[in-house]
Amino acid sequence: MAVTAFGDLPLADRDRPWDGAAAEKRVRAWAKAEDEPNQRYRDAHVWYDADSKQNFTAYKLLIADVVDGRLVAVPRGVMAAGNVVDGARGGVNLPEKDVARVKSHLAKYYRKMGDQPPWER
Repeated sequence: MAVTAFGDLPLADRDRPWDGAAAEKRVRAWAKAEDEPNQRYRDAHVWYDADSKQNFTAYKLLIADVVDGRLVAVPRGVMAAGNVVDGARGGVNLPEKDVARVKSHLAKYYRKMGDQPPWER
């Protein structure tokens, strides 16, 4: 199990809509990860199962999309991931040992957006 390194991706416009399924397709194409995940694909997520990193299903908490040919963190994607980590929509199934690091990763994007993560409110 692993939390991805904080990549300090540039932020998309705050009002950019979030469509995780569409972002997933664009990220796969941008990363040239059509057949299996790679490092570029991994950078768009906050967490992955390192023991199954060759499977797309091992990746959770997508927060990025491709805008004008570059990978960017989408504020609404960050907020969706933050809310799920905080228990919304049934929460996310992560190893307990990774939760604090996932929250730390997401909190860096919240601060970059000038916000507080839901678990700090």
